[in-house]
Amino acid sequence: MTVLLADVFSAAGPLATGVPGYRPRQQQLELAEHIAAAMAGNRVLVAEAGTGTGKTYAYLVPALLSGGKVIVSTGTRNLQDQLFTRDIPTIRQALKSPIKVALLKGRANYLCHYHLERALNDGRFLSREDAACARRIARFALQTRSGDKSECADVPENATVWAMVTSTRDNCLGQDCPRHKECFVLAARREALAADLVVVNHHLFFADVMLRDEGTAELLPACNAVIFDEAHQLPEIASLFFGDSVSSTQLLELGRDARIEGLAAARDCLDLSPLCNRLEKAARELRLALPVEPARYSLMQLAARPGFAGGLSGVIGELQALAGLLETQAQRAEGLENCWRRATDLLAHLQAWQTGANADLIRWGETHTHSLQLNATPLAISGIMQRQMSGHPRAWIFTSATLAVQNDFTHYCAEMGLLEATSARWESPFDYPRQALLYVPRNLPDPNSADYTEAVVRVACPVLKASGGRAFLLCTSLRAMRRTHELLVEWLAREGLDLPLLLQGERSKNELLERFRRLGNAILIGSQSFWEGVDVRGEALSLVVIDKLPFAPPDDPVLSARLEKLKSEGRNAFMDYQLPRAVINVKQGAGRLIRDETDRGVLMICDPRLISKAYGKRVWRSLPPMQRTRELAEVEAFFARDALVEGA
Repeated sequence: MTVLLADVFSAAGPLATGVPGYRPRQQQLELAEHIAAAMAGNRVLVAEAGTGTGKTYAYLVPALLSGGKVIVSTGTRNLQDQLFTRDIPTIRQALKSPIKVALLKGRANYLCHYHLERALNDGRFLSREDAACARRIARFALQTRSGDKSECADVPENATVWAMVTSTRDNCLGQDCPRHKECFVLAARREALAADLVVVNHHLFFADVMLRDEGTAELLPACNAVIFDEAHQLPEIASLFFGDSVSSTQLLELGRDARIEGLAAARDCLDLSPLCNRLEKAARELRLALPVEPARYSLMQLAARPGFAGGLSGVIGELQALAGLLETQAQRAEGLENCWRRATDLLAHLQAWQTGANADLIRWGETHTHSLQLNATPLAISGIMQRQMSGHPRAWIFTSATLAVQNDFTHYCAEMGLLEATSARWESPFDYPRQALLYVPRNLPDPNSADYTEAVVRVACPVLKASGGRAFLLCTSLRAMRRTHELLVEWLAREGLDLPLLLQGERSKNELLERFRRLGNAILIGSQSFWEGVDVRGEALSLVVIDKLPFAPPDDPVLSARLEKLKSEGRNAFMDYQLPRAVINVKQGAGRLIRDETDRGVLMICDPRLISKAYGKRVWRSLPPMQRTRELAEVEAFFARDALVEGA
């Protein structure tokens, strides 16, 4: 790297002169130098950088200056868009870098000309709103260069009609598609192959590595470095994609698509539509064999449910019948041939799940509001990850604000199979002893007691009053979240307090956050999706309440199988697996509080085990060095000082 990083990140360097508000940070420079060294030596680096370090610039600058091809993988599509539209253009302009940059998402994010035409011609929309959205999408198709649905401002990204006008790995016709040359997915892939820096997300990266479908499988051979931001998410995501899954949604989509293709190319095949109807009916009945409430089920729990085994056999039987008929019609049209291939593929996956064909995978199920997903997940991903990283020499960079437990990366590196990784850690540059207070209230019952949520709300209410709202209440379960909301509604009415109450799920996450920032005195109650990836700076967020330590429920089918495996190996499953994961999750939740040098706030962790259990020290010692208290009066004084400063 011919350019000295110390010059780039200096007070007189291109970032300081070209980026408004940029301030040199020693931690940022050191992180960038470690990343550059790993890239130059094709090494593996695991790097934790506390909030405010500026890790995005710390990895983007070496990536832009490296002279090689780099893949940057982020935690979410929102972060992808932020990198591509804001951070990378800013740095590229400051460095006057000529490199080509591309954004690559999964195919479901790109409009499909073929499926849009089919949907408009078929006209079988679920509602008038869907039909109106489809017409707006048709206008968008005439104007867009990328086909990225996030650019279609007239239609919400979660609109149901998008499923009808985008392709999936199952229903894409590939080179047989009559609109193949105009395909937005292929255009995005071509741009990615020609680019020096490609921005993807973790789901896409692992889906591609395993399925060889979406484009990064082609990118990897020519790639010199892979940088994972928000790398703490990888173990869960990699487990999902290193396994296998099939969903009732895929079966319903197959039935719908086969019926449409039959109407277009095989109207004389009178048995096709009834068979599609029977498959869809069987898929819905299989979902209804389980409770409506979304949940996870072990294989044993699924087998014990009346109607599940018979329902699964019924789906397989209907799918066999449909596959057999589609085989006789496949030569009549590309669409019918594609449906036949999908049917045989889904049949193989379902039969493998039913029989347990792969003994190395744990079988389990997960229900969502309208669908059922049957999964087969590996108990350990380290060996699979090592195989994926072997071969062509390249650098692998794993970075996040939360990877270590008390400065120790053993848990993360072992889980990910990063046996020869270099690890390094940088504290946040924020002045936590001055800016933040950790409060653990007294006299709380055992977290497993029936009235625990009531006790949490009881001790949280005076703190919420002292803070004047401006709070996140982070719950470890949806049930606790909903009960917390009920209790706070009652408390606010009883006290006559005018503090807006926002609840996860009432609106989209982005809408809730925007409203929270705008109101300035709101209380937002959320579960898992608000523990990370949320950035609220300033006085609008001055209190974060965590109801209990976020240990995964021990009856989770995948977790319980992993714990049994660890015990059979003579290891301490709690200390080696459950506790490190909980610590990383607590660090994520705590990281919502202080987002800027001027932020001040209180982190309230209600779990008494933080003090009463020996392992509690490992939790709070992994947090930033805040002041600590167990006295409500000190919390009230903290907020009173803020009020005096604001009023001065």
